[in-house]
Amino acid sequence: MPPRKRKTSLPARVFAPRAPNEANTGPDSLPHLGAHEPHAAPDNASRHMLRIGPAGWSYPDWAGFVYPSRRPRGFHEAAYLSEFFDTIEINTSFYQPLKLETAKQWVDLVSGNRSFVFTAKLWRRFTHDIAFTTSGSAEDERAVRAGFDVLCAAGKLGAVLLQFPFSFHRTKENMAYLSAVLLRFRDYPLVVEVRHDTWNAPETLALLHEHGAGICNIDQPIIGRSLAPSAQATSPVGYVRLHGRRYDTWFTDDENVPAHERYNYLYSPEELDPWIARVRKVSEHTQRSFVITNNHFQGKAVVNALELISILKNQKVKVPEPLRQHYPELNAIADQPPAEPLLFVLDRAKDTIK
Repeated sequence: MPPRKRKTSLPARVFAPRAPNEANTGPDSLPHLGAHEPHAAPDNASRHMLRIGPAGWSYPDWAGFVYPSRRPRGFHEAAYLSEFFDTIEINTSFYQPLKLETAKQWVDLVSGNRSFVFTAKLWRRFTHDIAFTTSGSAEDERAVRAGFDVLCAAGKLGAVLLQFPFSFHRTKENMAYLSAVLLRFRDYPLVVEVRHDTWNAPETLALLHEHGAGICNIDQPIIGRSLAPSAQATSPVGYVRLHGRRYDTWFTDDENVPAHERYNYLYSPEELDPWIARVRKVSEHTQRSFVITNNHFQGKAVVNALELISILKNQKVKVPEPLRQHYPELNAIADQPPAEPLLFVLDRAKDTIK
């Protein structure tokens, strides 16, 4: 006997059918779904709190761009970035579980910024190494929780991102699998990122809402059935990720193309403008929202994150000194003049794709 279909907690009015002559205006027009709050928010979170920051911090190409070429004794990237941002997305937890001692160290490193919280990716064992019935052993789950629980206890875990690949399509089996993973980690503030257009459906929003999980609104190269930009909210946690628009390298299997080229992209002000409206919309419908820039090569994610902060919060921003040497346009939004006057503009044209 097939399993009984679970009753959704959504009111019937949420997904009212379109009138016959009503056009499909795309994902930006889909409804925002309020949700119960299954997870405790960080102590320093407040209503409609918006945090913006980069994805990750351990990039060799950030030396001399984001970080000083000569690092002082005791320098740590996370502590340094917490002087400029209220959030960073932890990437390493995608490749292996975050160790307890490492999590404790990172909590201490960002303690100088009381508004700071991390977001973190769930280990790929649960999002990429998938069997339809289960994925990840009980031991795997304990390993994931060891580090995340430290961040939670310190009030420093704003969201856990379940990042699924483009190959993860919306099927009956995958919907059931996603539901099982959401139940497994339901005590964390979960957000789901899917990339294939089959997920652009009311059933997706209903499933996430039912589990109290947020949806990740993404900017990516629209190739084939890639999911288009959106401004949706299914839980009290809003999430936006900007990956860049490298159409030529996004799906490349050319071994001669360096991996970082996938993220070697600087958004122009004109390209960011529609996302300003989307972020505001998501933030209005959530208690706390995160905007993560993943176009990381040579600090471009940091540039665009600072620009978004300046626009969305209507304020000047603190700018890393090495970064403004390479991106002098940041001087217009910096809260302080350059430490040393710029005698010339560094030529980065050969490294920048727009």
